[in-house]
Amino acid sequence: MAKSNKKSRASLPSKKNKRAKEPAGGKQLTKQEMLNRTVRFFEQNPTQSYNYKQVAFEIGISSMTQKRQLIQLMEDLVLQEFLISPSSGKYRLDNRSGAIVGKLERRTGGKIFLVPEDGGEEVFIMDKYLNKSIVGDTVRVRLFARRKGCIQEGQVLDVLQRGHDTFVGKLEVSKDYAFLQVDNRLLVNDIFIPKDNLKGGKTGDKAIVKITEWSKRDRNPVGEVVEILGSAGDNNAEMNAILVEFGLPYSYPQVVEEAADKISDEIPADEIARRIDFRGIPTFTIDPADAKDFDDALSIRKLEDGKWEVGVHIADVTHYVKEGDIINEEAFKRATSIYLVDRTIPMLPERLCNVICSLRPDEDKCCYSVIFQMDDDANVLKYQIAHTVIRSNRRFAYEEAQQVIETKEGDMKEEILTLDALAKKLRERRFAKGAIAFERTEVRFEIDEKGKPLSVYFKESKDANKLIEEFMLLANRTVAEHIGKVKKSEKAKTFVYRIHDLPDPEKLSNLSQFITRFGYKLKTTGKNTEVSASINRLLDQVQGKREQNLIETITIRSMAKAIYSTDNVGHYGLAFDFYTHFTSPIRRFPDMMVHRLLDRYAEGQKSADQTVFEDYCKHCSDMEQVAANAERASIKYKQVEFMSDKIGQTFNGVVSGIQEWGIYVELNENKCEGMIPIRDLDDDFYSFDEKEYCLTGRKYRRTYRLGDEVVVRIKKTNLDKKQMDLELIEKL
Repeated sequence: MAKSNKKSRASLPSKKNKRAKEPAGGKQLTKQEMLNRTVRFFEQNPTQSYNYKQVAFEIGISSMTQKRQLIQLMEDLVLQEFLISPSSGKYRLDNRSGAIVGKLERRTGGKIFLVPEDGGEEVFIMDKYLNKSIVGDTVRVRLFARRKGCIQEGQVLDVLQRGHDTFVGKLEVSKDYAFLQVDNRLLVNDIFIPKDNLKGGKTGDKAIVKITEWSKRDRNPVGEVVEILGSAGDNNAEMNAILVEFGLPYSYPQVVEEAADKISDEIPADEIARRIDFRGIPTFTIDPADAKDFDDALSIRKLEDGKWEVGVHIADVTHYVKEGDIINEEAFKRATSIYLVDRTIPMLPERLCNVICSLRPDEDKCCYSVIFQMDDDANVLKYQIAHTVIRSNRRFAYEEAQQVIETKEGDMKEEILTLDALAKKLRERRFAKGAIAFERTEVRFEIDEKGKPLSVYFKESKDANKLIEEFMLLANRTVAEHIGKVKKSEKAKTFVYRIHDLPDPEKLSNLSQFITRFGYKLKTTGKNTEVSASINRLLDQVQGKREQNLIETITIRSMAKAIYSTDNVGHYGLAFDFYTHFTSPIRRFPDMMVHRLLDRYAEGQKSADQTVFEDYCKHCSDMEQVAANAERASIKYKQVEFMSDKIGQTFNGVVSGIQEWGIYVELNENKCEGMIPIRDLDDDFYSFDEKEYCLTGRKYRRTYRLGDEVVVRIKKTNLDKKQMDLELIEKL
């Protein structure tokens, strides 16, 4: 407690919290003005105690009459439990009421919001009210008095749980100390690093730094270097920095790899005897040309009755990875493999994912299979889910299989052509039932040995891709129905489903309004099949049009996200009542969970604990999203790097995003995206209309909307921020 007024002044807010101006000419504050200023002052300084003189000084009153009124007002606020009086003559905000708990998240544009634990309204937190908290932290927030027509605001009172304590960035080293300039917007302040905690880091190095201290009196946290990743701009350093930024691993723990190295790749005779033997049946894999982890294979043969037996064979990962072992623990923690532009960060140790479990040609492999009997119209007459042993006869790249389909010549042509014909019938039926044809253009890079992007190309889904897709979908749906589809009088056992909820009606309505400016229509009400058919018509109509990628992107944003859950609500996008993930256990942990639950129920065991598995599902859904964000960040980095030597060149593009700070433009030639800062639009003062996705000039009423065609010049690129600034040349 301060012993004198002079000393207590030292604890007053910094210059950023400006003192309220005293009324001009000695004019007295009204009671309401005094209340408003007092409430706002304590809300902005929720942890400090003040006497009436300090409060009077800060809110701008000096007469003794007004000070006596202030004392009475603060006593009333104590009775109302807005303030407390920790000691005689001292007042402080009562943090026991009006506070909520949640997690801090950063939205597009950099604004930070508290997402309440109870699912209530989000609360905007200005940077100056973060109180040493970081995006990702679980915090307690005091709500400010809400202003009419404004979003709810608040101030962090304390941090309950840190979401991050390790950050990646670029070092700036001085003679006696250093700072880490953090790459992302999780942390507002740079991290101070004492010279003896640098681990040899130099200016320009990419480094991982752990926060060790952040006292109330310090503006910047103090940290120590954990690891130097390499020089900024070095491909390995930058890709690893992206992984660290998202809290993802960039190397595999040696102890886990050693455990995997001890696993034998020999299949004992008694294990083969327990399995259905498919080694003599024509079997093959189709994967990307650079793939090493082949987790699915197809077999086909004609039965004596003229029916087709099609086997969907999936790597039997859980035969090797057991619950409770360190390999399983690491796989669960990762939950998914991560695919950056130039590398894969696997969920499983390399020996398992690329050798033992990978369905490589001419090697005996343990599989978990769904075996179908089908007629010529691709109707499933019966199925069996069983452990098998296979021996793949041929490994196809997608391009090789596509050539067989197009030329009707090549290895295993009869098998591939038959499966292609069956897949096309499966696909046709699926869309007739309301499946939605989301086939986004995927950006890929040709890179040199140092990771430098040489060119951009677009991945196209052809018949070979669709062949594999249809049989994987069929297997996943069949497995989900096998467990989830029970008689009305029975209760389904706990299972892991891949669910996709119905689209939000408001988002669909906004999409419908948006596409009208391009001349398209969308049905937003009626039966699910009618709405999905309308969406498919829209996606067909935009094929090859300049607005294709834009409309596909906004259509996807109007859909719910697919997640994992034990609560089955079906899969809207696929038009399946039951769906799961069974077919990729090498790269997805939910598939491993599904394999284990199938074994559990095949042995007649009771239903698994739904609460436990729902927690597992949430973790896997969260990690899938984080991995997707990291993948997008790596693509964005490579796009900016690819454009770095094209400064000054002009390109045609389409407006792909509108925000209050600028116009995002996607270049037609290579799908790279940059931004025209609103400050550079100096011909008028532009206002942002969030609902209409447009910027409109106040004086000349010139408008920029999503989908507008423009010509832009590359102005500058910033690899640290993964940003490309554009200059508007003309609107077409």
